[in-house]
Order: sequence, then C-alpha cells, then structure tokens
Amino acid sequence: MVSDASQSNAAEPTPTKKRVRDPEARRAAILAAARSVFAERGYAKATIREIAQRAGVTHGLVVMHFSSKEQLFLAAVPGTRDLADSVQGDAEGLAGRVAHAYVARMESADSADPFIALVRSAAGDQEAAKALLRAMREESISAYRTVLTGPDVALRVDLLGAHLIGVTFSRYVLADGPIAAMPADELTRYLTMTLGGILFGSTGTARSSS
Repeated sequence: MVSDASQSNAAEPTPTKKRVRDPEARRAAILAAARSVFAERGYAKATIREIAQRAGVTHGLVVMHFSSKEQLFLAAVPGTRDLADSVQGDAEGLAGRVAHAYVARMESADSADPFIALVRSAAGDQEAAKALLRAMREESISAYRTVLTGPDVALRVDLLGAHLIGVTFSRYVLADGPIAAMPADELTRYLTMTLGGILFGSTGTARSSS
C-alpha cells in the first residue's frame, strides 16, 4: 500500500532547469572558436561544423548569426573587421591611415589574416578564394564609402585591394625580394604614396570630385 505522502511525491513533477538564453555570449563563443579553428586549420580547411562543435552550439545557430563562412571569418579575425576604424577620418589622410594600419597588422599577422588566407586559398581552392574575395570587397567598399564619393569608388577600392594582395604575396607569403626586405616604416611611406594614387589620382591627394 502506498502512503499519501508517497503518492504526493510521485505526483510532483521533477523540476527542470530553465535554459538561459544569452545571444551575445553565444556570439562571443562562436567568434572565439572561429579564431581558434581558422588559426589552426587555415581558411580553406576550416568548417562551420567544427567551429560550432568547439563553441558548443549548433551548426544552424552559427549560420543564424553569420550567414556564411566568409562572413564569420571576416567577423572573427583582424583585417576587414578593423577597416572601418582605419578608414574613418578626413579624405586627405586616408591613404596614410590605411597604409599604417595595413603594415602594423601584417607585421605580426598569422595565417588567419584575410589577405594571407586569400592568397593561400587561391592556390588550392579557387572557389573558396573567390567567395572570400567577394566578401572582403563588399566589406571594404562599404567602409570606404563613408569617406569617398563618386561613381568609381568600387573600382578604386578594388584596385587598392589588388595592390595590397600583391604586397601581401611578395612580403608576407613568399617573403622574397626588395619589398620583403624593406623596413616596415619605409613600406608604410611607399604604400601611402601608391594608395593615394589609386584612391585620388596621380597626385595622391583627395580630389574635390571624389
């Protein structure tokens, strides 16, 4: 015979622990896991599934926060993530700010830097490299449009990106030749001139029509 107390205890539901939903904490965990996986595996070999597992979340949650591997990569690693800060300011000093930020970052960059990842991905997986380049281009154009105007902003930004990719290949991937041997401050000076020419014309200064 079961006592009334026992019946009462049996009838009581087992309390369940309420799941705490913290989107910002989950986003931070995803970004931390992404930085780790991209640094270990490189851009081409990293997968959203592995990043999700390491962050302790589902694959779908990663995609909900970041629509693609390219967007997750750009959000997680230095590079285009910091571009808005280096671009912000007056047009006259734009080339110098970008040159300084690029050299300062690349001198201590690892394989997870967007420029290095792009160059290395192109050798083994051109489709992955194209997807990453498109994402980098969109982020860059959006940032530069806060300072530049005119119908050819996208073209100028694409030329600037191509120039920096070439410098990345020579100095930070192959590490051979005069560009690779150049002191960092000298490289910054040269880039200020060449980037100014790309952005504003042969004089390297801001045009009133730009």
